[in-house]
Amino acid sequence: MSEQSRRRPPKPHRRPKKDPVRILAFEALRAVDERDAYANLVLPPLLKKARDKGDFDTRDAALATELVYGTLRRQGTYDAIIAACIDRPLREVDPPVLDVLALGAHQLLGTRIPTHAAVSASVELARVVLGDGRAKFVNAVLRKISQDDLDTWVERVAPPYDEDAEDHLAVVHSHPRWVVSALWDSLGGGRAGIEDLLEADNERPEVTLVARPGRATTGELLDVLGEDSALPGRWSPYAVRLAEGGEPGAIAAVREGRAGVQDEGSQLVAIALANAPLDGSDERWLDGCAGPGGKAALLGALAAGRGATLLASEKQPHRARLVDRALTGNPGPYQVIAADGTRPPWRPGSFDRVLVDVPCSGLGALRRRPEARWRRRPEDLEGFAPLQRNLLREALRAVRVGGVVGYATCSPHLAETRVVVDDVLRGRGGPAPEAELVDARPLMPGVPALGDGPDVQLWPHVHGTDAMYLALLRRTA
Repeated sequence: MSEQSRRRPPKPHRRPKKDPVRILAFEALRAVDERDAYANLVLPPLLKKARDKGDFDTRDAALATELVYGTLRRQGTYDAIIAACIDRPLREVDPPVLDVLALGAHQLLGTRIPTHAAVSASVELARVVLGDGRAKFVNAVLRKISQDDLDTWVERVAPPYDEDAEDHLAVVHSHPRWVVSALWDSLGGGRAGIEDLLEADNERPEVTLVARPGRATTGELLDVLGEDSALPGRWSPYAVRLAEGGEPGAIAAVREGRAGVQDEGSQLVAIALANAPLDGSDERWLDGCAGPGGKAALLGALAAGRGATLLASEKQPHRARLVDRALTGNPGPYQVIAADGTRPPWRPGSFDRVLVDVPCSGLGALRRRPEARWRRRPEDLEGFAPLQRNLLREALRAVRVGGVVGYATCSPHLAETRVVVDDVLRGRGGPAPEAELVDARPLMPGVPALGDGPDVQLWPHVHGTDAMYLALLRRTA
């Protein structure tokens, strides 16, 4: 080396380029990891702030949304691939580094972003949020990942199906093994059904609106949106499905509370309870677990059409305020209170219809909250079980003889659905009023594949809804 070469000054330090889209996606993933936040609550305010600053347009917002949700949905698969590309256990990699790597893996394996752009953008992100040293590590790992496509990687890192079916499905479809096992037990059947369900959990769900009766109609919403932007619901007479990219907040009826965002499965649960046959009075309805208010708003509108009154009860005061907001403008009388459904302030036998959409694991809404699959543990169900049973017992006490209770949950897990109902009917864990199951299937006309009854289980891959469960019980004594 010449003397001149030895004296050549080093290259000046280049400041990393800040990419607002990927920085925002990284911030959302960190919030999910550090604060146990939900992406559907964290992402909208971040996007709004970016728009207000002029950093984002519609395409930027769409890309940031895809990066966040795509990374969360496929986190299990990407973790397995990243683990195969490093020389240490995954648990020894700092979580912020893993987030950058997972974002990069998703761009390489789950989007159409060119390889060089995915790697360079991820390395620049690492330089901004991690520093130059760890950016070199990110660069090395992502270059290894970029050498093969997703199918090749999955074939390499997933155990063969014949050797361990549940672990194979867990890696291929990015679900914890215990969730695969629980869903398979609930679904029954062979390999095709469970693979269809797991794949449906990894698809972006449609945005569905509900036209609240007496306040808006599906015809009004369809006329406003136009045939290119919306379609009628598949099953609910009050549902309208938005085309991809539709913005509910831009619709006047939604801003005014005459319509709302509500999955069609949730609509079907409320409609079935409202239409269950009764003998005698039909004047007082109760939503015993009303937060955040979607089902309460639909029930309130349906009750008003019959001259009935709705009492909406929610234990948490801040959620009760959301219920009150959802019911504002309801065409008939209603009341919202903050009360514990396991220690209710109302007198037994006060109501003709009662809904309890109980707190649960949320395994039926993994399309909307993909991070829940990584957050939940099998032992969580042991904590939910006593609460679910107590809420159903108190709901049966709240309804009059001959009245109907709807037990609903956004989970297909047998321990949260049929086992709870069976235990309460048999008096396991505590006495409950005598009751009988009502066949819920005729109350969802036109909806196929509802099972053997009398309860109903909806499925994302069959019905295009969240995996809502409904059992209807009539108090007999």
